[in-house]
Amino acid sequence: MAALFALGATAQSADTPTLKDTFKDHFIVGTAINRNIATGAGFRRSSEQISKDIALVKAQFNQLVAENEMKWVSLHPQTGADGYDFRAADDFVNFGLNNNMYLVGHTLVWHAQTPNWVFAGTNPPPNVANAAPGPFANTNAPGTNRIGRGRFGPGFGGGFGRFNGPRASREELLQRMRDHIHTVVGRYKDKIKVWDVVNEALSDNGTNILRNSLWLEIIGPDFIAKAFEYAHEADPNAILRYNDYSLENPAKRRKLITLIKSLQAQKIPVMAIGSQAHVNVSTSFETMDQALTEIATLGLPIHITELDVNSAQGGQRSFGADIANNAATTQGGLVSDADRKLAEAYAGLFKAFLKHDKSVKVVTFWGANDANSWRANGKPLLFDGNSQPKPAFHAVIAEAKKAATAK
Repeated sequence: MAALFALGATAQSADTPTLKDTFKDHFIVGTAINRNIATGAGFRRSSEQISKDIALVKAQFNQLVAENEMKWVSLHPQTGADGYDFRAADDFVNFGLNNNMYLVGHTLVWHAQTPNWVFAGTNPPPNVANAAPGPFANTNAPGTNRIGRGRFGPGFGGGFGRFNGPRASREELLQRMRDHIHTVVGRYKDKIKVWDVVNEALSDNGTNILRNSLWLEIIGPDFIAKAFEYAHEADPNAILRYNDYSLENPAKRRKLITLIKSLQAQKIPVMAIGSQAHVNVSTSFETMDQALTEIATLGLPIHITELDVNSAQGGQRSFGADIANNAATTQGGLVSDADRKLAEAYAGLFKAFLKHDKSVKVVTFWGANDANSWRANGKPLLFDGNSQPKPAFHAVIAEAKKAATAK
């Protein structure tokens, strides 16, 4: 590892190996991109920086997912058939197709970043003060998964100020879900190959399987099955994925297995498991190996969907992807000897991915480089803010070479 650390200062050049080629016999390697990269223009990065970001994406990856542009609040902010805004999503798809990338859509049904109009109606909300505890008590923080650093503010259905107004009926919400899924998936049919159909529906704590979202409260537990059915109707050839975080946690993983087995028993078209893998530098090979071993018992392909390894001191206490806690988990400066520990963590993770390459079909980083990461302060990726490879990059490449030698 010391030799790998010494390599960290070398600039990326024509001789730098690529992730997509290094792992081509094992799994696809992708990244999330933002609108800056899809369009070549933005306000947080200079034109020169964006050009480097784009060059890095084209050189290293062969699969793409949009970080925010295909979430409901971005794609369908206003009610009705005229309420869509496809500009950013179209830019993403066009960028991917023009560069021969394998495209993933993220995400169709999620408790956060969903506009209030989706859940609004004429039915009064439950009287929370007097209601008896239900079977799905809310044991979760108010919002998870990442967003463009608070860009949308409060007031969305679950993640940024819970919607407490009069509600839609079950039938109204199902119809809105179906219309949205059919419109979005239908628009990109045969272009987007994989969809995160339902995102983060599992409860983080306690004994409840599902989190207490408005989807659950209004529709009931079958909202997950309905979402997959609607997506399959819209594009029978697309791979449909259930996506969640903290699956390295045994208790959360047990909930995942319970949920997916239930859906499989109902013949619901869940075709892959998305494990976000937002982890920290203390995450070991053994932890990931055990997680992948147990998830593989479901008999479905495993996609590592949002990989990053947080090096900030505040992010070392737990697994998770809660945006409400992101400020805390990326504060306190970097852990001691951060580059070395990051390299060791990534080496262990990729050793596990390679061991399970019969199940692991996709590995997607949540950002191409540190400057474009939702956890930029935690320096969590393989490339620094100038798109130069870090020691962790070389550690990952070394794992591929070890696997090849072992065969």
